[in-house]
Amino acid sequence: MKKLMAIAFAATALVGSVFALGDKKDKQTVITVLDYQDATAPNTFDDNKLIWEAFEKAHPDIKIEREALFNEAFHQKAAAYAATGKMPDVFFMWPAGRSTAIHQQKLAKDLTPFLKKEGILGNYKKACVDPKAQASGYVAEIPFGLTVSHMMFVNKAVLAECGLSIPKTYDELKAQVPVLKAKGYETILMANMDDWVMQSCLFSMVAGRFGGADWADKIMAGKAKFTDKNFVNAVKFIKQLYDDGVISQATLATSYGDVVGQFASKKGAYLIDGDWRVGAFLTDQSTGQALISPEDQKNNIELINFPAIPGEKLKNANSGVLGTGYGMSSKLKKGSKEEAAAWELLKWLSGPYCQQRRLDTGLSFPSLDKGISYDNLEPLSQKRDAFYNAQTATTPVFDSVFNSDVASVLNADLQALGLGQKTVDQVCKDVQAAYDSSKK
Repeated sequence: MKKLMAIAFAATALVGSVFALGDKKDKQTVITVLDYQDATAPNTFDDNKLIWEAFEKAHPDIKIEREALFNEAFHQKAAAYAATGKMPDVFFMWPAGRSTAIHQQKLAKDLTPFLKKEGILGNYKKACVDPKAQASGYVAEIPFGLTVSHMMFVNKAVLAECGLSIPKTYDELKAQVPVLKAKGYETILMANMDDWVMQSCLFSMVAGRFGGADWADKIMAGKAKFTDKNFVNAVKFIKQLYDDGVISQATLATSYGDVVGQFASKKGAYLIDGDWRVGAFLTDQSTGQALISPEDQKNNIELINFPAIPGEKLKNANSGVLGTGYGMSSKLKKGSKEEAAAWELLKWLSGPYCQQRRLDTGLSFPSLDKGISYDNLEPLSQKRDAFYNAQTATTPVFDSVFNSDVASVLNADLQALGLGQKTVDQVCKDVQAAYDSSKK
């Protein structure tokens, strides 16, 4: 009898614990997240634990259902959500460009009231919470910072082996091509198989050099066209890069995931990418390994802007834009538990802890003015800071101004240009036609 009673008590305790677990789950507020993450990048494994799992641990009443995608897979999924008119509760987004549909359809809430209520709006750099800088006309996302979309990584060890130094003009850069080739090196490495890279990381800078800081504004205002001389000259220069062998057609078969390994293993003297790519070469905190060691970062790698281009109007200009961040679905009911949970997550993702983590791992420089330490940066991150301080005029990034229908045409045509399948005039006419169509 005592044995049966013990079994009964044990069963009752087990049932009680199951019900308690069920009660806990029932009390949790579930929020869905669409995240942008490169699963192969350094520190990704620890990010999942130190950012996402840490949030859930600190907020046991909130459960996150997160889908993490990268590159085109992400953009396709985000576009599919936008087409339905409803985004996940929290989602990674751009201030314009690839997130234009989200902004235009007001699928993200204005976060200004939340920031003001918390008393933290003033903690961010003014440029980063400027409503005019986002396509929605309000703060739809809290950006991680300001992004320079063009950066030229230099391997001085490769140049030294070839008796070369960092070029100051395009003619000097072009003269290096046969010297580097004789030693088995490419000149500039790029991931041009991914169609957005040329447009964002090189062409936008070139367009600004030829057209000035307001080149895109003039087109949007109907005062200029893509078939005008300045834009034609920018496209013509991209063709010249291929014709001169400064960028080879082999880059059109190089994926975004492969190019960092090529540069780290000294396949070329230079790499062109965005400022965010610094993080690919820093130490992975989970393994203690780096694609480029801190010693090599210090002694052999430099970060520069593209050399002076013949005929440029705006010298040393670079392309830049408000950075990416996270937004909140406008479909969340005001005052609901889901809205409150989504805001808690946004505060965390854009707050000091996560911004410090992004700084330490090279993903971005903070939009926060307070609560950030710059004391323990690796050499390449320190050089990135110096790169920002050396910049002069900032010009637009193409796909941050013009919607994806126009940018996709330019992206595809720039690839065709490199393959010799399109002429300069055809590229410019195609982009103008796409722009005219998008206005209709």
